[in-house]
Amino acid sequence: MTEQIFDLIITGGLVIDGTGLPRRRVDIGVKDGRVAAFGHLKGAASRRQIDASGMIVAPGIVDPHTHYDPQITFDPYATMSCFHGVTTVLAGNCGFSAAPVRSGDREFLTDIFASVEDMNPIALSGVPWGNFETFPEYLASLEGNLGVNFACYVGHSNVRRWVMGEGAYDRDATVEEVAAMQAVVDEAIKAGAAGLSSSAAPTHLDIKGRPVPSRRASREELLALCAFAGKARPGTICYLPASAIGGMTQEDYDLLLEMGAASGLPIIIQGIGGRSKVDVPTAGWEAASRFLDEATARGTPVYSLLMSRPFDRTVEIGPNNVHYKACFAFNELLNLPEDERRAALHDTLWRDRVRHAVENCNRDPAKGTTLPAPQWRDVYVVQVAEERNRSVEGKSIAALAEEWRVAPMDAMLDLALDEDLRTSFRWRTESPEWAAAVDVAQGHPNMIVGVSDGGAHLHKDDGADWSSYFLRSWVLDRRRWTLEEGIRQITQVPACMLGFADRGTLRVGGWADIMIFDPETIGPWRKEFIHDLPGGIGRWKALGTGIKATIVNGEPIVLNGELTGAMPGHVVAPGAALDPA
Repeated sequence: MTEQIFDLIITGGLVIDGTGLPRRRVDIGVKDGRVAAFGHLKGAASRRQIDASGMIVAPGIVDPHTHYDPQITFDPYATMSCFHGVTTVLAGNCGFSAAPVRSGDREFLTDIFASVEDMNPIALSGVPWGNFETFPEYLASLEGNLGVNFACYVGHSNVRRWVMGEGAYDRDATVEEVAAMQAVVDEAIKAGAAGLSSSAAPTHLDIKGRPVPSRRASREELLALCAFAGKARPGTICYLPASAIGGMTQEDYDLLLEMGAASGLPIIIQGIGGRSKVDVPTAGWEAASRFLDEATARGTPVYSLLMSRPFDRTVEIGPNNVHYKACFAFNELLNLPEDERRAALHDTLWRDRVRHAVENCNRDPAKGTTLPAPQWRDVYVVQVAEERNRSVEGKSIAALAEEWRVAPMDAMLDLALDEDLRTSFRWRTESPEWAAAVDVAQGHPNMIVGVSDGGAHLHKDDGADWSSYFLRSWVLDRRRWTLEEGIRQITQVPACMLGFADRGTLRVGGWADIMIFDPETIGPWRKEFIHDLPGGIGRWKALGTGIKATIVNGEPIVLNGELTGAMPGHVVAPGAALDPA
């Protein structure tokens, strides 16, 4: 009998297979993109070997919330996620996706991505829009051009615009238009869409300040599309309720149950759990967990994505500061030309307007975004430019304001002006209250840890290092989970929820999506602002440590911190997966 020659053997590591079962010291043999053997394979023939001594060998991470659908067309590796062990990304969240989009509507879509997800229109010019219009054409254009595995929702706002044109923004759909939208959703699902995404969030406005089209849809329209999304095959519905940011209302809870009943699919939301009562008094965990349990008991399960990594973002006195869009006067000042901005900061009337705006951020969706601004206790002085101010480094703006006996807004602006706007500030939300809320919430079976926003928020950072943070902080340091269960939470659990039946675990015959990491050093590291997008556009890149290899369908795409150039990624879909084999 001819001896099998493996394409890849991974030796010397501790294998954790993603099921929650105990680790094993065993080698893995890979053939034709799949796991072919577990065993002691020293001396076996192979085309390539990776020594994983001292390392953990685990399934690749499945990220259920990204916005890589534009970026994946010119960045097939979904950087930075692939550098943190992620092998499968799900894009098209929040009600909009790269397709369907008519050639005359590309500006409409670019406006939404630029406004809601802080992408840059110049960078988006790198998308080969001419390669697709329909959703099936979009997925087809990616085949053979992927480094990571990629899945995508079809966005409600796209579907509405495709059928209704400009009317998508300002009126109800007719019966005929709803039927036409159902046909578009049906076509996308049959082509391999992961399901339908929609949003009613008051923070979702296009670049012209208009609510995105999905926010204009009636309850009946949304339920009709949900019903068709569940008609063809398994998947999920991704939905951002109107009350998710300020604390869920009973009306939205009821809507989620109706969506689950209409579609027969799991409903995935954000906004439940993981927030302290100081930040969101109405977001009580007791009511939220009761609702999740009730939804499960009814057979209409609802899952909530849980941000298990705290915010850690720059705050500057300039146009790259996008955290204060609901504080209208301050946002206006931040976007003034530099000379006018400096003059305004010295102007008493401007100061009064800005102070009032920050202390009274917009809460009325009819007036614009209601995006909550950072709390002053969470904004810190990271680095000063003048030696005379060294004593304030590390202090929160709230503490500084109390010490100087001024309003927090004035404390930050006074310090910045004293240093010619060279002071470095950061928004960090890791507090004891935040940690306690996340600790409790992540223990519920309907809470899915993660949420990266990969591919979005160029001026904030997209949270692509969430998985490294989760493993370092919640699993290895805090020991909230065993290593086996912690890995299962970010591999098998999201894969099963999304219906990606052949991802998320390591088993003989399954696709060889693998991450190899050092448990001593895994974790987030630092952030760099790099100009590496089309047109020389910059973005914050969240770097990490400890990942030795990210392997997709048996091919390393990241090895020792460098991209290999391999393109083994698949388009993946729920249920009857799109199997390239």
